[in-house]
Amino acid sequence: MVATPEKLHSTHEQLPSQRRVAVLLMGYGEVESYEDFANYNEQALNLLTAKFAPVPTWVYPPLAKLLALFDRHEWGHQHHDFISPHNAIFEKQRAGIEKDLQAKWGEGVQVFKAFNFCAPFLPKQVLAEIKSQGFDKILIYPLLVVDSIFTSGIAIEQVNNALSEMAQGDEHWVKGLRYIPSFYNEPAYIDLMAHLVEDKITADLASAYLPSQIGIVLMNHGCPHKAKGFTSGITESQILYDLVRDKLIYRYPLISVGWLNHDTPLIEWTLPNAEQAAKNLIQLGAKAIVFMPIGFATENHETLLDVHHIIHALEKKHSDVNYVQMPCVNDHPEFLNMAAQWANAHINELLSEETVAVNPELAVAHHHHHHH
Repeated sequence: MVATPEKLHSTHEQLPSQRRVAVLLMGYGEVESYEDFANYNEQALNLLTAKFAPVPTWVYPPLAKLLALFDRHEWGHQHHDFISPHNAIFEKQRAGIEKDLQAKWGEGVQVFKAFNFCAPFLPKQVLAEIKSQGFDKILIYPLLVVDSIFTSGIAIEQVNNALSEMAQGDEHWVKGLRYIPSFYNEPAYIDLMAHLVEDKITADLASAYLPSQIGIVLMNHGCPHKAKGFTSGITESQILYDLVRDKLIYRYPLISVGWLNHDTPLIEWTLPNAEQAAKNLIQLGAKAIVFMPIGFATENHETLLDVHHIIHALEKKHSDVNYVQMPCVNDHPEFLNMAAQWANAHINELLSEETVAVNPELAVAHHHHHHH
């Protein structure tokens, strides 16, 4: 197998750039060491909080350090130095999607991962790598169930900043660009969510509980109600919930949305939160509660730790209820296959359309009339 490195290397020369597309798969990324927490929090706060809270920027660094202490306590002391599996799962998603795409398009299509907040995979670092490998067509693909200013909005903001910094001379290196929005209403994803819940109930609960005694909490990412007119995610999350609920309600009548909120002061979040949702279903006679994350495609500390805390709190009050915590869709082969399929039409367009040379200097030309 000595030939492998040369073979990989030579594909760049063999394939003309017309036949190549770089897929930029974007995710949050989660820090895996405590030293990075304060820095991660500060970047996240800068990008996120600026969108919905009237917070002056000088607050960010001290606030980030304070949050890092909370994180240190939560992850370190309460969870025995928990390390998020998020990044490892995201890499499996990237590799699986690439494998499916290359089976159709060949090695000219490559999938690169970028994380909003984690070096060495920051968007500007990854875009530099894509450029250096000679790609000039990019498919921006935030692997996100729901579109919001806090998810894909940040992704685009970061990509735009990076591309602006990288622009040189009178012709931009990017000749083709496409974007894949969220998949909250994709029938294949909705069906998979419902099937996973049904399969879990059949395997673990159906023999001991009547269908009307099984409560299902479908968990969405919490959204602030006010976001300065940016898309905050509420509309798509609500539609996603309704679509999955419609698939299950005839067999399992006790279903509630449960929002996983970041409880921040002064900000009004979506209700009910997941804990309240479970309490509501218990009040209606649920003897078992299934927690299913539908608004997250990749496991993270919210889906793991927050739900773990919620179940722990519920067990104290309602110890006779059976609580089932389900994983995110993660690298489920069916999911990776559909995620690759959603990219096919866009890759086809990028490969078949005429390339357009963009001259960044033309964009500001009208400011310079007084020079002439």
